[in-house]
Amino acid sequence: MKRVGILAMQGDFEAHRAALARAGAEPVLVRSAADLENVQGLVIPGGESTTMLKLLHAEDLLDPLRRFGQRTPVLGTCAGAILMAGRVSNPHQESLALMDISVERNAYGRQIESRVAQLQPEPDFAGRAGAGELEAVFIRAPVIRQIGPRVRVLARYNGDPVLVEEGRHLAATFHPELTGDGRVHRLFLLNL
Repeated sequence: MKRVGILAMQGDFEAHRAALARAGAEPVLVRSAADLENVQGLVIPGGESTTMLKLLHAEDLLDPLRRFGQRTPVLGTCAGAILMAGRVSNPHQESLALMDISVERNAYGRQIESRVAQLQPEPDFAGRAGAGELEAVFIRAPVIRQIGPRVRVLARYNGDPVLVEEGRHLAATFHPELTGDGRVHRLFLLNL
């Protein structure tokens, strides 16, 4: 069974724990650099990216996470996608720079403008994870404004990429852990 870490400093890491268990992984909560030593991948959950950065600095975990992500698959959802981006705007902020994407924070608006949408995944996603609409929960979601040449778009919402893959990394601007659809987590497990 694959052991997958979940950054458990802020955000809904418990929902990811349940989703990973349903997908067939052994979830492990990560709160220190030592916790990264025995996991085969890492999920960075949603939450508030500036708060997460402050906690990562306070725990001296930012650089160990960056090094871990340079050699090991990472799935980032919402704030996790922001932290994985190479460039962040609205406002500019530090990141792990694990993916060649540009992300605009809170681009869909305020909390009251959060929504649930049905997405038609790209054929590459459907071929590896299964066909059918993908339910996406957007909560103060970021928008991926630019992608690099090695980034593949797996799903779009209103024309914008919302699920992307680069190498063995995945980033979703929505919350797959808040639905009963486990395909995003199962796809991530295939990358381990």
